[in-house]
Amino acid sequence: MKKLLSVLLLFVLAVSLLAGCKGTKDTKDTANIAAENGTDNKDSETAAKSAGEKKNIVIWYYWENESHQQLLDGILKKYNGTQETVTVEAKYVPFADFKKQLSIGATASELPDIVIIDNPDHAAYAAMGIFEDITGKIDVSQYYDGPISSCTVDGKLYGVPFGSNCLALFYNEDMLKAAGCEVPATWEELAEVAKKTTTDKVSGFAFSALQNEEGTFNFLPWMWSAGTTSYEINNEAGIKALTFIGDLVKNGSMIKEAINWTQGDTMNQFISGNLAMMINGTWQVPTMRSQAPDLHWNVAMIPKDKEDVSGLGGENFAIIKNENAEASLEFIKYVTSKDEVKSYIDGFGYIASRKDVAQTQYEGDAVMQHFIKEMQYAKARGPHASWPEISDAISLAFNEVITETSTPADAAEKAQTTIDGILKQ
Repeated sequence: MKKLLSVLLLFVLAVSLLAGCKGTKDTKDTANIAAENGTDNKDSETAAKSAGEKKNIVIWYYWENESHQQLLDGILKKYNGTQETVTVEAKYVPFADFKKQLSIGATASELPDIVIIDNPDHAAYAAMGIFEDITGKIDVSQYYDGPISSCTVDGKLYGVPFGSNCLALFYNEDMLKAAGCEVPATWEELAEVAKKTTTDKVSGFAFSALQNEEGTFNFLPWMWSAGTTSYEINNEAGIKALTFIGDLVKNGSMIKEAINWTQGDTMNQFISGNLAMMINGTWQVPTMRSQAPDLHWNVAMIPKDKEDVSGLGGENFAIIKNENAEASLEFIKYVTSKDEVKSYIDGFGYIASRKDVAQTQYEGDAVMQHFIKEMQYAKARGPHASWPEISDAISLAFNEVITETSTPADAAEKAQTTIDGILKQ
């Protein structure tokens, strides 16, 4: 009997222990269960998403302007309120670090889902294979050719333009009138007006001629107008463009100091009364109006040789190739639709890359209306995966001509050798 009681007691204890163990295991959290079973958080995330949790979409941007940041935040809040599948949020990355972090992220697989990127940089990252090919997935029939070309590599579309700007000739109306000059429309007329408006205190003409991308941006329209491309400088047209700028400097009509001026510096010289004419862009207009309200100035087409051209600036959207690409595309479709672009683009100070929106912008503003007209002539820099290196070769060429350390022909030949080597890679 004692043996029987002992066996029964052991049986009851065993059942109690099993019940206790079972109850303890059932109360553990999902993460602990996953750890015990050798699974990771991805399984938990998958389960959560299947249960209705929103995806998180991250956009990188580099705007320091607080108003731009607030406008973007408003766009995202509006979109997040229109659907229940994703939450889109923005992250600021300083411009000086933006390309570096994007490159490092591509190597380390630590990237956002969407980027707002400077359009001349677009092709380089598309060539790295980090941008989603959205060819045929979004209607771009209403866009200007220049902005769309900046998103296109080898015939495939790797992004959608966000907003655009372009270059024009700014001129001091009083100075031209005092010199008895009309607004120049050709290279010959520009050379004549620049000479007549140059005094001991005023330079007739200038543009930012820095030996970097900013300088190349301002020099390329002269190459294009003469009839060559961004990749062919050692030909009649390329040498002609270099010679024209070099001659302006030699005869004193264009100040040599422009090789040290940013576009902002050039604007400051203009509003201070030290320049009669300059090349600059749409983004300077609000500053000029606020800082020099009494200055009489206007804008015109960049004087041409063979054809009207302008340089294209602005930003594009690009989708990172990852598991959120489809959801990111839905956001891009929304934010680039006609009605949405119309609702925010003026606040950013951009010209819409969509023609059907741009044509209704800035009514009553003759200056901005002129820039809209120029958009049909605005060309993208490149686009090419190695555009920064090509740009460096071009900016070195015109700097050597301006400083008279090389002839136009020699500078063009040297630059072309570099460019050809890049193109053959």
